[in-house]
This record gives sequence, structure tokens and C-alpha cells, in this order.
Amino acid sequence: MSSAPLKPLNFYDIAFKAPRKETNTAPNPWKARLALNFKALPYVTTWVPLPDVEKVRRNLQVPACRKFGDGSDYYTLPVLEDPNTGDNLGDSFDIAVYLQKTYPDSGLDLFPEQKLDYVFIPDQASPIPITNVRGGEHDEYARFNMSVDEVFTAHVILMVNGMLLEPAGEQVFVKRAGVDSFDAFACVGEQREQVLVSFESNLEGLANVFKKDESGPFILGAKASYADLIVGGWLRMSNRSLPSAEWNALRGWHGGVFGQLHDALDKYAQTDEGREV
Repeated sequence: MSSAPLKPLNFYDIAFKAPRKETNTAPNPWKARLALNFKALPYVTTWVPLPDVEKVRRNLQVPACRKFGDGSDYYTLPVLEDPNTGDNLGDSFDIAVYLQKTYPDSGLDLFPEQKLDYVFIPDQASPIPITNVRGGEHDEYARFNMSVDEVFTAHVILMVNGMLLEPAGEQVFVKRAGVDSFDAFACVGEQREQVLVSFESNLEGLANVFKKDESGPFILGAKASYADLIVGGWLRMSNRSLPSAEWNALRGWHGGVFGQLHDALDKYAQTDEGREV
């Protein structure tokens, strides 16, 4: 790269209720935001209302990177637009790979070599499209990303109703799911208790990955990597959308590894005021 000062990268994130920087909840944009901060790169957030995501991606010529079960395109964020290179990317994992390859000397190394020995196979297909392992660079991390997405998505019904979406954003979820109202996503009573028990149980294997090196809160002990940011993105969503008592319980599950990780990643969670699309 040229030695000239970098132009700020344009980062597109989903707009939740104002103030945006205090309500941004979506896990994949969080993964990318954590990666941008981890790499110490300048960027500006553009907040995109959920109904406008498809239009924004099309205008940036960034095709959908995932599909629904019926084969139709699933348009979501993040998108990263780099005015320094002219590159546009539309998947959180691809963004992380791009940042490390394009700006290797900025910030920290997102992809140190490590064994990420964790696999989660859900009992049923996810209703939300998951980023699949496509083959290429950092496959170890890609497989880990897919399994982490699967385990959290299998229990995301605990969080959907707690997201602070604008009314038009709620209607996007309603339409996708084919339900009558956003209230249909409420998970209460005995059903909620059962899902919470399953969530805690199924996170045990992931927690064990963090217990292999107890010299710090990260998988590699004191050294963070993109693998930690993958989990961290989902923990940001959990923090923002679970009732406080349940979030505090999650923080303490399995020896407190998730609470320790979440807090250790606070220094990479800076969010700018941004601008409206």
C-alpha cells in the first residue's frame, strides 16, 4: 500500500433505534467492526435501515453472499467499501481476510496459526442463512466461524424479540418468517426455560476451547485473534438483546469464559456516531 494517509473506509451496518451506536446488535456487523478496530483502521459507519439493505448492496454492486433455503438471495450487512483500493466486500469473514491481507502491518494479526477444535452440528437447518465454508484462506477459522454461527443461531429465538429494531425493520423479520407480527418471535415461559437450558449445554464445547490456555481470556490465552472476535460478535448481540438477568447468567456459564471474553474485547468495540444512509 502507498505511504499516503489512508482514506477512511466506509462501513455499512444495520440501523437499529436511535441512538444507533448504543443499539447496534447484529452479530456479523459486530464481527467486522471488531476486526476494523483490531486492525486500527480508520472508518466511518453508514447506518442502513433494514428495508434498504438490498438497495444499498445493489448500488454498491455487492451481490448477496448467502441464500435462503428456497434459493432466493439473502441481503444483509455488513458491507465494507474501501476507497483506497476500490474494493467492496459484503461478508464479515471475507472482510476480515481482506483487512489482514491488504493492511498486514496495521494493528494486530487477525489470523495467527492455531487449532480451532470446535464443531457444532444443529439438529435442524437454520432458518437464517449461515456463511458456509467456501474453501480458500484460513479454512480453520472459516469452519470455526460456521460452527459458532450455528450454535448461537440455534438459540437466537431468545434474542430476536429483544432487538431494538425500527418498526419497518421489524416488518422485514415478520415478512421473512411469514408470521403475523413481531410479537410472534416472543419466547416465553416453559419454552424459554428449555431453550436457555439447551443454550448453556451447547455452549460447553465452545467454552472448552477457551479453557485450553488459561493465561488470558482469549483462545490463545493473552493473544486475541479473529476467532475471539467471531464469538465476541455474538456476545455483543447477546448483551444487547437478552434480558439483563439472562445476559448475566450467560456471562457466568462454564467458568465465566464468555463474560471474560466480552469484557476483554471492549477495547475493540468502539462505535462511531456514523451517518444515515
